[in-house]
Amino acid sequence: MIESLGKLAFEQLKKGNLIFYESDLTECGIDISSASVYSGVFTEVFKEERGLYQDQRFCFIHLSVQEFLAALHVHQTFTNTGVNLLSEEQTSVWSKLSKVKPVHLYQTAVDQALQSPNGHLDLFLRFLLGLSLQTNQSLLHGLVKPTRSSSETNQKTVEYIKKKISKKVSAERSINLFHCLNELEDGSLVDQIQQYLRSGRLSTEQLSPAQWSALAFILLSSEKDLDVFDLKEYCGSEEVLLRLLPVVKQINNFILMPFVLSRLSGCNLSDRSCEALSSVLRSQSCSLTHLDLSNNDLKDSGVKILSDGLKSPGCRLDTLRLSGCNLSKRSCEALSSVLRSHSCSLTHLDLSNNDLKDSGVKILSDGLKSPGCRLDTLRLSGCNLSDRSCEALSSVLRSQSCSLTHLDLSNNDLKDSGVKILSDGLKSPGCRLDTLRLSGCNLSDRSCEALSSVLRSQSCSLTHLDLSNNDLKDSGVKILSDGLKSPGCRLDTLRSGGCLYSVQCLQLHSSPSSVDGCDVLCCRLSGCLITEEGCSSLVSALQSNPSHLRLLDLSYNHPGASGQELCALVEDPHWRLDTVRYGLS
Repeated sequence: MIESLGKLAFEQLKKGNLIFYESDLTECGIDISSASVYSGVFTEVFKEERGLYQDQRFCFIHLSVQEFLAALHVHQTFTNTGVNLLSEEQTSVWSKLSKVKPVHLYQTAVDQALQSPNGHLDLFLRFLLGLSLQTNQSLLHGLVKPTRSSSETNQKTVEYIKKKISKKVSAERSINLFHCLNELEDGSLVDQIQQYLRSGRLSTEQLSPAQWSALAFILLSSEKDLDVFDLKEYCGSEEVLLRLLPVVKQINNFILMPFVLSRLSGCNLSDRSCEALSSVLRSQSCSLTHLDLSNNDLKDSGVKILSDGLKSPGCRLDTLRLSGCNLSKRSCEALSSVLRSHSCSLTHLDLSNNDLKDSGVKILSDGLKSPGCRLDTLRLSGCNLSDRSCEALSSVLRSQSCSLTHLDLSNNDLKDSGVKILSDGLKSPGCRLDTLRLSGCNLSDRSCEALSSVLRSQSCSLTHLDLSNNDLKDSGVKILSDGLKSPGCRLDTLRSGGCLYSVQCLQLHSSPSSVDGCDVLCCRLSGCLITEEGCSSLVSALQSNPSHLRLLDLSYNHPGASGQELCALVEDPHWRLDTVRYGLS
């Protein structure tokens, strides 16, 4: 029965078949009715199921069982008869047996496995080489007649495999060849790299192709989970990425973190890398969830290629960083299509420092409003945007299907007109945004009028607002304080460093201690030209009305002796303040 199943396994594996019919079994001498009764082997490794039209179909309980039995059949046939089933010209005449050497069988098997487009002979090859060792043959003494294991044959096979590794074979094929060397109990290439790693003398620039494959094999074979793959640790470049691609594809989920991270930032990558990475994302075995490609010259062509992988049903990526990748609005077309895809799992997208312009954001907004879009964080800092982008984004925030909770528009020329437009979306009942970054957007006190109105809105969900590096002045902060005092305000973090307003305004109008109903947890006033007099007034205001404040940042100001008074607030039991920063630190 084992011989018959082995023949079936090999014949069908050559054809790429995993499911067989009764006629296939009959050709191999298997009678279903009798086999299922007298053979325990048959019932243990084989299973039957019914097709759409109630026809009988059969398959092995696992593909590895079929691959092993196929290898066993080839090995048994060669050992018993001298026939190489892998050769096109099979020799069965015993007079010619002396011309057929075992090494030819193994070399043929290596060649055919490498020529397989989908790798369906990889495991078959490893099983076949494993059967060539005498220690393994002893386990099959009742099935295969014993042969003398030739160390010369094994060594020739090892050298043949090493020669193949040194050539330009795919990364996946080279990894399988290292598994084959393991079967033949040869670890010389792996030992070389491990010695380099232990000595700290590993120079990735001098590695041969075979040694690169050995490094990838070591990383994949490591008992320690590889949660972060940082390309810069291995002389970050496009060539290195392509050699270590199996590592990127197979990294395991880290137990303590909710994501798997590949750091490929600033590694001189191009759209060629995107082709390889797109194939990784399409792989069913890929567990990659976090990919950082920032500061590489990917261009629009690279993002277009990458988007094919992002739309794949098997892709699990939730975080993609593309900051500083020389992208334009054409990339937004590809990414908008990704966001509209029901299979897309992206929740965090960083497109900062690219020349997207308003036209790009308008295109991207179509994807953001799609019912299938799951994106909650969008970073568009430094993308050459104006108030026209705010029209598109305001429309997104008003959309019932919008899932955005974090929006970064820093370092764009939005002006007050843009914030006014954006505020309409922020006040929408469907808006879920809790973090808004508007640092360096050329804003004045007029923007504070719009934002104060937002903070007073019952539907506003903002908890974090960054207005640093804008010319708000005292008048702007005074206006903003009206919103902070609103009972419906949920803001807990306000960043306003570099806004150049005086502490008198903070004391009288926007100091956290004088705001009723606003649970501000963090107040950053770094670099706001506050002097000892101003700090003294702030201390007085804070002492008069303890608040929820946890952190007070007055660094890079000149508080003088009042700094000590501020630190004393940490010891005050009426306060929850645990951090005070003052002076030039």
